[in-house]
Amino acid sequence: MMKDSDLKAEKFLTIASQYKLGTLITESSHPYTRDLSYLALNNLTEAIAKLKELDNTAINVLSEKLPQIYYLKDIIKDTLDFGNNIFFCGCGATGRLSLTIETIWRQLHHDEAIENRIFSFMAGGDVALIRSIENFEDFPSFGARQLIEAGFNDGDLLIATTEGGETPFVIGAVEKAAQISKRKPFFLYCNPDELLCQVAERSKRVIENSDIEKINLTVGPMAVTGSTRMQSSTILLAVAGIALFYYNSNNGDIENEINAFIKFWNSADINFIGKFIVRETEYYEKGEFLLYETDNKLGITVITDTTERSPTFSLYPFENVVEKEMNLSLCYLFMPDSNSSEDAWGKLLWRRPRTLEWPDINGIASRKRLLGFDFSNNVLSRREQQLKSISQHMFKIIDEQNGINFVLDNENQFFVTPFSTPLFKHLVLKMILNTHSTLVMGRLGRYEGNVMTYLRASNNKLIDRAIRYIDMLLKNKNIILSYDELCHILFEMLEKTPADQSIIMATVSEVERMTELK
Repeated sequence: MMKDSDLKAEKFLTIASQYKLGTLITESSHPYTRDLSYLALNNLTEAIAKLKELDNTAINVLSEKLPQIYYLKDIIKDTLDFGNNIFFCGCGATGRLSLTIETIWRQLHHDEAIENRIFSFMAGGDVALIRSIENFEDFPSFGARQLIEAGFNDGDLLIATTEGGETPFVIGAVEKAAQISKRKPFFLYCNPDELLCQVAERSKRVIENSDIEKINLTVGPMAVTGSTRMQSSTILLAVAGIALFYYNSNNGDIENEINAFIKFWNSADINFIGKFIVRETEYYEKGEFLLYETDNKLGITVITDTTERSPTFSLYPFENVVEKEMNLSLCYLFMPDSNSSEDAWGKLLWRRPRTLEWPDINGIASRKRLLGFDFSNNVLSRREQQLKSISQHMFKIIDEQNGINFVLDNENQFFVTPFSTPLFKHLVLKMILNTHSTLVMGRLGRYEGNVMTYLRASNNKLIDRAIRYIDMLLKNKNIILSYDELCHILFEMLEKTPADQSIIMATVSEVERMTELK
């Protein structure tokens, strides 16, 4: 009788060909950052400069994509002028950027007639903003189902974002939208068409579908291999956000705003983040914890970066009060102006949270579970009680009229952001926090070079990525195993390896042990 791990491995191998994505640009290693983990420890100034340079390269693509931005802007204006609604969707990082776009829209528009015309959803509902819903992105039917439940109708516009261009959930949503609405949906992605058509039949189907508009936003490999929460999601947020927030502007004004943003970021000095990187790393190394204190203006971007650290670097995720999880996350969001979990969620999203009460997913995306992630003013005393004598520090990231204030104990910095729309402030904060968290994790040894050795293999795409990384590390040690063999060992190790440890390194060690025994 086969072991449970072998059964799971065999099940994955029957569909593995659909998820072998190693040739995609977004999955490849960037030669510019192959020493990133070393620099994070030994030359922080150079590490910051390298990450900033890759962000420069990404946002410079905006200048090349002006015609596509103008076209999307015109379609958005036409949709709103005709009284129809606009929907944004994504999965993981692109799901969070979809929620970010709606949140910023609501910050700017308080007239219900226009405020509720923009709607966002991500794979797994709002719960997935904090906790990845395992395997949810692997089902196109879930994307179609969430789109329909969101109230998408004929005449509405869907703007679907996927970093890789192959996410089944997003593809399911965009194909369903093309069937429902006479207005063609948009599909935004970050890999060359020819590569996508070669590796994923589902991507080829979308690219060749004349009823779906495509905007290709390839920006090159990620700073950390496969970590599309960085440059890919930045360009996707920028393009989708600019087209929406400037829908009533003429093309010349949009070009001027984009040029001003690019010029600002290219010349910005973000070396100040180094002192916060060092301080936060020191706290974690001493076994201490952090609360990221923020407000309802910046909360959506702060929570995006802090929660994305868990699946990217195998950290314990934000703990859920209802589920009484014993392992506390290294950091947690703190919104002191909120008196309850429901109040905090409302302030964060500028609307009531949206959950999935589907009987077939056993409450993993339900309202009850969502409210268990309580980042209201209750979080301070709750975590102090759980941590007992362990220190908990406060990292304040607060919105100011002309900038962002960063304060961590006796370290503080005011960073000027002179923009006419909060979209650009959020983009700048996103890039700064991505740099900050990536280099903190590098100093803690949570990746090697620029290889994401601590990724969490929580869906089919990430399982394949883990197998590829294991294979690469073993070949460096002159150990050769087949893809199928590595798959079986990986699934066995998934049952044994603690959630905060590297499944990749654990599997490599197991293969080495097995090799020595032969």
